[in-house]
Amino acid sequence: MKNRYGLKRGPIPRLQSFWDARAACNFIGGGTGTGLIIVAGLYAALGQPVLALPLLGLVAVAFGLFMVFMEIGRPWRSMNVFFNPQTSWMTREGIVALPLFFFGGVAVLLHGTALGNTASVLAGLSAACYLYCQMRMLHACKGILSWCEPALKPYMLVTGVVEGLGVALCVPAVTGDKAAWSALAALLLLRALLWFGYAAALHGNRAPEDSRAEIDRLRWPYMLLGHLLPVLLLCLALLMASGLPAIVAGLLAASSGWYVKLMIITRAAQTRGFAIPRTPVRGRGESRVLSS
Repeated sequence: MKNRYGLKRGPIPRLQSFWDARAACNFIGGGTGTGLIIVAGLYAALGQPVLALPLLGLVAVAFGLFMVFMEIGRPWRSMNVFFNPQTSWMTREGIVALPLFFFGGVAVLLHGTALGNTASVLAGLSAACYLYCQMRMLHACKGILSWCEPALKPYMLVTGVVEGLGVALCVPAVTGDKAAWSALAALLLLRALLWFGYAAALHGNRAPEDSRAEIDRLRWPYMLLGHLLPVLLLCLALLMASGLPAIVAGLLAASSGWYVKLMIITRAAQTRGFAIPRTPVRGRGESRVLSS
């Protein structure tokens, strides 16, 4: 059944139609960008700043925000995002973006100086807060079980760092860093465990069947192409002492995470539906509990 706006009605779970690929791009760009800036902050803290990392990170975050700007339809309404910090994680994300871009910009402009390194570390902390806000945005969508599932929260945090580190391996100054290879391999193992935990939680909490089917469809291809193959390539890079397999591993780790985010937002996003626990009564009478 549809209403006059063409939206489906009724108690049966249905695919949400309010967030599309542009909204998914906000999580893709935001996760990858913050991951890059966090990695940049770590390198700066070690006294080895890499100019490309905060620059690419800011571009990725800006891309995600621009896609949200385009999704709104009436772009000037995007200014309303700053009006509800007491209730909205999207507002908090927008507020955190201000120091993120400020410190990130200072880190780029003053690259190689002590002040630039300090700004890069502060940008990394702001990026961590930004990533946390994105995670809480999905968790706050209580009407969609696959989004508000608690097991998704740690996955979103870890995959953001994995995506950023995966892209970072394509930067020549990072490509040959064996510590970065080891860190990515460890994070991939952690992301795989969190992904299996998320999929199991959806089944345990009886999420809508279509959402579970979409996640199940992704489970093993994601494990093989987004985790096992990158880890094997990283091992190959260590054996060959070559950065090329590490670059491919980073791209696979990042792109597979992007695709899964797109599917979670646009395909595995069925609403809860609703149920009437008691019979309605007209006039006098007594309502009774419906049997499940």
